[in-house]
Amino acid sequence: MAGITLGRTALLCTLLLWIFQVGSGIVTVKVTPKVEVNRGETAKLPCTYSGTNLQDVIVDWYIEISGVRTRVAFRKNSGERMSDTGTPLTGRVTMEENLTLTITSVKPSDQLTYYCQVTAGKDGSGEDGTNLEVFVAPKKPEIKKPSQAISVGEETSSEIGTCIAMNGFPAPRIIWFKDDQPLPEVKDKNEKTHMVLSTVKEASGLHTIKNVLHMQPTKADKDSTFHCTVEYSLAGEQNKNLQMKSDPMKIELHYPSEKIMFDLFNATVVKEGDTVTLKCETDGNPQPSFDFFKDEKPLTGTDGFLILKNVKRMDSGQYICSTMDFQSFLELKTQKELDVNFIDKMSVTPTGHQFVMLGNKVEWQCKTKASKTHTVQWKKGSTVLSQDGTLSIESVAYNHAGEYMCVGAVQDVPGLTAQASVNLTVKGKPEIETPAIGEVTKEGDDVTLKCSANGFPTPQFIWKPSGKESISVEDNKVVSTVTLQATPEIMKNGVICEVFNEYGKDSKTLPVAVKRANTAEVLLSGNPVLTSADKQQGGSSAVVVAVVVCVLLLLLVVALIYFLSKKTTFCSKKDKKEAATGQVNNIVVEMKTEKANEEAGLLNKKVNTEQ
Repeated sequence: MAGITLGRTALLCTLLLWIFQVGSGIVTVKVTPKVEVNRGETAKLPCTYSGTNLQDVIVDWYIEISGVRTRVAFRKNSGERMSDTGTPLTGRVTMEENLTLTITSVKPSDQLTYYCQVTAGKDGSGEDGTNLEVFVAPKKPEIKKPSQAISVGEETSSEIGTCIAMNGFPAPRIIWFKDDQPLPEVKDKNEKTHMVLSTVKEASGLHTIKNVLHMQPTKADKDSTFHCTVEYSLAGEQNKNLQMKSDPMKIELHYPSEKIMFDLFNATVVKEGDTVTLKCETDGNPQPSFDFFKDEKPLTGTDGFLILKNVKRMDSGQYICSTMDFQSFLELKTQKELDVNFIDKMSVTPTGHQFVMLGNKVEWQCKTKASKTHTVQWKKGSTVLSQDGTLSIESVAYNHAGEYMCVGAVQDVPGLTAQASVNLTVKGKPEIETPAIGEVTKEGDDVTLKCSANGFPTPQFIWKPSGKESISVEDNKVVSTVTLQATPEIMKNGVICEVFNEYGKDSKTLPVAVKRANTAEVLLSGNPVLTSADKQQGGSSAVVVAVVVCVLLLLLVVALIYFLSKKTTFCSKKDKKEAATGQVNNIVVEMKTEKANEEAGLLNKKVNTEQ
């Protein structure tokens, strides 16, 4: 019974309180609980109220710093809106007509709680608070490497790198990655892999975050890549947990050597005259110093490189590289077999310059030795004459004279070749090559004649009749050139070229003739009209076609005139014939070919016959 009475009493109190509030008009203020904005933008904090119909309502906006409220803007009961001076927002804050507080050029220090307070006289007052959250994107994170190399096998964790993200707000988060895989954030320094975090608040209110990664790396980490990302947020639900990536970093790791490698650094095939570089290295870091030996004799190398210049065949053999790793105190040694390929000078028999009589046989033998299978070829110019080392010419002719080359080559070794040359001179009586006919424009002009002869010893020339002579050598031939006047006797009998040496002589007659004009020139020279046409048209074939068409039209006109002269009675037959003759004779015909001349002749003949 007592419980029922207590419940009724509570319900009655609540009802009375509601009636009192409605009757007294308590003011209710409503704001947005949280407003987000990026630095430098404009923030708008709306404020509305209800519970009063009075016009002379006072509205105040406050900020709260360390528990102390400071008014920044207000509206008087007269409706006038003003901003307070001497506040952190002075010059950047205004109250709009709808009571919204507007803050321009927002700073990180503006991240505060803002209160909108409404006072309505007898209707009472009310307030509500809104939180302004400011965001600033940090700069791209950077990684700083430790000043010293990291050694594998240390008992304690080593500093791998420091990731720094500057000028973010609120304080961002740094995440480390190894080979693109995120590392768990471990702050326990007793763990092998852990991070040490620190935050610095700048004078601008922004935060600089440092995250130092510590690890106990192994040899497998020598190829690992590290990077870090900074995780931050900006205004708006879609801009949360954004990430910015640093540049990748490789750590400088020291680890002991376990094996040694020794090999050719450049070419895989070596020949005499090459510069050979042998490289010795281990799988450790840093590289130790190396010692080089051949036939137990020390050789001088630098930084793991052994350089042999202008190698010879005697440089072939076994080379040894050895070292002592002072991290593991392990002695390492290996060897490399070097093969220097070679080819000997070409040996040719018989040697020297060969003088062979015309028609006789000549033969050379060429051979050499090489480190590998090789070829031997005889060549004259680019023509291959033999591939077995023997060059034989059964019957020597003058065109066989000249230089022959014997070339040896090792096909498996590019550039490994040797060669030797021999020269052949063919002895015998001179032989004159078929001479060209001398031509002159007209009798009495000067003519130049050439007489070419093979033979050894060098043949002597006699011209009959003689003239102004010059001698030259072309290939293996001797050429005599003479210039003289084309007299009637020379035009009739020609000029004789005689050559001789100790083995005999030869002679040929070089005819001299007037240069013949071509058919077109002959036709043009006898017809001034055709000559003029040729000059104007340049010998174009289009003129020939035009002439033929004109001739055909002319034949039709003549035939028509002839037909009319038979049927007409207005004029006498004699007068008509004279008229027709006059028309035909006054026609100028232009032709450039023999065919056109023939057609013109037929035309004139036909007209004359009719007369």
